[in-house]
Amino acid sequence: MMIPPEIPECYGEVCITCSDQAVPVRIVELLEDDIALVDTGQSREHVSIALVTAGVGDTVLVHAKEAIAVVSS
Repeated sequence: MMIPPEIPECYGEVCITCSDQAVPVRIVELLEDDIALVDTGQSREHVSIALVTAGVGDTVLVHAKEAIAVVSS
């Protein structure tokens, strides 16, 4: 299943897509092809979880739409 690209919406001072920071988000739903729906606290976005082993409810650090670490399970 191919997910259409999203136009990023930035909220506040940190953008999950283009900032130089990793942002903690909570995984809400696992989708096909190592994609997850996450809750940023401001919105819900699709991110890749190909580099981590994570599930629904886990908090992951995301940089440039890529989960790079699991913070808590």
